[in-house]
Amino acid sequence: MSTEALGSALLLSARNAIGERFGVAPQPVGDLPELAEPGATFVTLTQNGRLRGCIGSLEAHRPLAVDVAENAVAAAFGDPRFAPLSAQEFPRTRLEVSLLTTPEPFPVSDEADALARLRPGIDGLILSCGRRRATFLPQVWASLADPRQFLAELKVKAGLPADFWDEQLTLARYGARKWQET
Repeated sequence: MSTEALGSALLLSARNAIGERFGVAPQPVGDLPELAEPGATFVTLTQNGRLRGCIGSLEAHRPLAVDVAENAVAAAFGDPRFAPLSAQEFPRTRLEVSLLTTPEPFPVSDEADALARLRPGIDGLILSCGRRRATFLPQVWASLADPRQFLAELKVKAGLPADFWDEQLTLARYGARKWQET
């Protein structure tokens, strides 16, 4: 299967899942074997280039088709940063689907080591410390290109001070293939 066909199927599945809530008839997605395999996705909604919702899975724990549909609905109606998407907003909302690779531990000796080894534009990063956890998808590098700023903002997202570092802090990194509506 081509990457383009998979991306089109994922975007259509996401749009269908949201549209169903508004009574919009679903478009046929097609029967792709990859959609039945476990997969982890993030679905990002934007309006005029601005974030309107983003929810996802960091680990593959359900079929890809189910994961993208449920994350699309959650991004549209359950992202706590935004009011639920309205039917009037739906037509002007653009969707992006990111298909994540399996996160791999990213052991580092200290923050300087992490900053030196991060790969801008490539690495998605999961930061965990105690009960706090946050992630940035690889595409966040487009707005936070400096590794120091990227890591500082990720710590803030996790509810930690930007200059926080502790030996209990752990990192994992992952990659992603992404597709977006035009």
